Amino acid sequence: MTRNPLSFMAAGVAAISLAFTPARSETNYGQVAMHVAYMLQSQHYSHQDFDDAISAKLLQNYLNMLDFRHVFFTQEDVDSFKSKYDTTLDDHVLMRNISPAIEIYDVYKKRVKERIEFTKKSLKNHKFTFDSSRTIELKRDKAPYPKNKAEQDKLWLDILEDNLLQEKLSDEAKAEDAKKKAEKAAEKAQKEVEGKDGSADAAKPSADKTVAKNETPAKDAEKPTTPEERVLKDYERLLESIEENDQEDVVDFFLSSLSAAYDPHTEYMSVNETENFNIQMKHKLVGIGALLGLVDDVAQIQGIVVGGPADKQGELKLNDKVTGVAQGDADFVETKYMKLQKIVDMIRGDDGSIVRLRVNPADAPSTTKIITIIRGAVELKEKLANAELLITPSEMGPPLKMGWINLSSFYADMEDGTVSTTDDVQRLLTRLMKEKIDGLVLDLRGNGGGSLEEAIRLTGLFVPAGPVVQAKDWRGNISWRECETPKAFYDGPMIVLTDKTSASASEILAAALQDYRRALIVGDKSTFGKGTVQTILPVERFMPFFANKERAGNLKVTIQKFYRIAGGSTQLKGVEPDLVLPSIRDVLDIGEGSADNPLPYDTIPARRYSLVNEKPYPLDELRNRLTSRLANNPEFQYVLDESQRLKERIDRNVASLSLAERQKETAETKARREKQEAERAERVKALNEKLQDDGFKVYHLTLDNVDAAELVPESAFTREQSTGMKMAAKEDGEDAASELAKFPYGLEPMKLEAVNIMRDFLDLTTKRPTTAKAEDKTAN
Repeated sequence: MTRNPLSFMAAGVAAISLAFTPARSETNYGQVAMHVAYMLQSQHYSHQDFDDAISAKLLQNYLNMLDFRHVFFTQEDVDSFKSKYDTTLDDHVLMRNISPAIEIYDVYKKRVKERIEFTKKSLKNHKFTFDSSRTIELKRDKAPYPKNKAEQDKLWLDILEDNLLQEKLSDEAKAEDAKKKAEKAAEKAQKEVEGKDGSADAAKPSADKTVAKNETPAKDAEKPTTPEERVLKDYERLLESIEENDQEDVVDFFLSSLSAAYDPHTEYMSVNETENFNIQMKHKLVGIGALLGLVDDVAQIQGIVVGGPADKQGELKLNDKVTGVAQGDADFVETKYMKLQKIVDMIRGDDGSIVRLRVNPADAPSTTKIITIIRGAVELKEKLANAELLITPSEMGPPLKMGWINLSSFYADMEDGTVSTTDDVQRLLTRLMKEKIDGLVLDLRGNGGGSLEEAIRLTGLFVPAGPVVQAKDWRGNISWRECETPKAFYDGPMIVLTDKTSASASEILAAALQDYRRALIVGDKSTFGKGTVQTILPVERFMPFFANKERAGNLKVTIQKFYRIAGGSTQLKGVEPDLVLPSIRDVLDIGEGSADNPLPYDTIPARRYSLVNEKPYPLDELRNRLTSRLANNPEFQYVLDESQRLKERIDRNVASLSLAERQKETAETKARREKQEAERAERVKALNEKLQDDGFKVYHLTLDNVDAAELVPESAFTREQSTGMKMAAKEDGEDAASELAKFPYGLEPMKLEAVNIMRDFLDLTTKRPTTAKAEDKTAN
């Protein structure tokens, strides 16, 4: 399954405050389910009947969605469900009967309660020794269910021992971190005092105070402190979230399971999920402009959007805790222990409406304050396109100016047309071209896709008019889309950087630029492999004669498959890069091939198109140079080593229940990473001494400063400017800039290697001198 409605952990999830959801009407969800089933039969690419085969998939999907680790249901439960519903769920749904979904959910709720009672008794009465040679299976989504309650009890003793082990190891790690921070703070305080009067003895009181300040605070009566208390609390949170779900939530899980029986990207979306989807596409919302997260079961303000309603009102502060929400003059609703999404739903509302928040201020947590905010439009800047200008140091050879565009999604406002990825990228590219860049990197790592229209338009910035992508429907009819710009906006050297999470629209763009021989594709062994087209259909439109359908939701359904202009599909295979960089993602269960029920790979005839570069790229020589660098680059050797270790661990799929064994593994991992960090620090130190401040010059471009007269150095660019949001400071004091400073040249390995590849690319395809003299070799 591609999503899971429940989690063992309820805390730590962040969300944006969006717009208020109206009270739920009495929607007939049996009718909704029936129409969703008919829509799937008639609209899905496969045109597969909703029959007994789909019924069996639906049942298994639903059981997996509820109990994804196969630890709450027993095989006896599953056998009972299958005997009743394996071949009849389709009949029930088509008869508008969703009682099986409710029945199964109620059994699930009952089983969770039973397991929590077992957990309470076991944590109190069972002696966990943590010294056995037993192991526990880590990934259990394919594991058999326990046969009966007796076998389930035995399994749960192992689960609880593993849970407690993790908590013990976490406590040890936190204690060690606290000790280091205390020592570091004491050392800093001593140096400050010594700097004032030269007396080492004068520093001792300050150091003692600093140590005392970092001691473990007094126990909070409400907050679980022991491993046993924390483990039990996690399961109690799970039960709380389960009991909060109403009929609409259960139907959402059930119909999502039905949709996924057709393919991984066909999805039933509730009203709330549809609103969130639209926000992701537009990067706009109506709300107060605050980022919420759960801390100790209370919603905490973890970010405030600059210029948003909360920021303008001025009273709401970072780390304030929200304990109640009221609409206008209505009474407050208590939010402590409430699921985060429920709180977000209550803070939602129409433009110009009023929401009141009851908060415990961060600077006076024992007091209560009422804050009234008028909701309004909020622009989310963090995920918008942005760019960098990189100028290489002389140590790497003749200076090279590189443009770097970061694009995390293909966003668009499909209703008003006021938001466009292509327009934003063109603005950034205009400035980069004005700075006379020698080459461009379009970074699509982590870009999960978005608007097909924007992917096609964006392709047109780099190639002249011609086909971009093909599609085939269930009848076998083939269509294609073209970019219409007569001339490329940018025609200089170009690299597209991808990874295993680059999907959908990202793959269309990368594939088109590769087929046109317009750009060099660099990255993981392949992209995600999502080569399917979805459309969103409001369910209520298929229910014209029924009342009470306001919350019928939407069906995002696969209607076509994508194909490259060269004829091959991006489905399952994705886009294979011209140059592969080592990546730990290549050994993870990421990509279309790891999903259930993916549509198959196939090919169709190629379109007629003209290559942008008739002469083939010198890939053999580029690969030879890359291979040579990678063999001598410790950073990528670390990646290869960690990838091998991770693959072996994934293949074993077990963890020891011995504390000593786990401590040994933890110590070995820590020692290995500390060794890597020490080696990296030495390389960075040696390189910095050699460069004498003549490192990379990096300038940051956003849609706010792209037209400014002066470029903004990366060092002067704040986190707030980058995200458009005021964020709470991290406890460890680390930020992205300080983390990057630990790498050679202050660039993460893939980024630095992309610069090296661009230099090779220019060296082999242009007459411009790009390489240093033989004795001036690039440091890694």
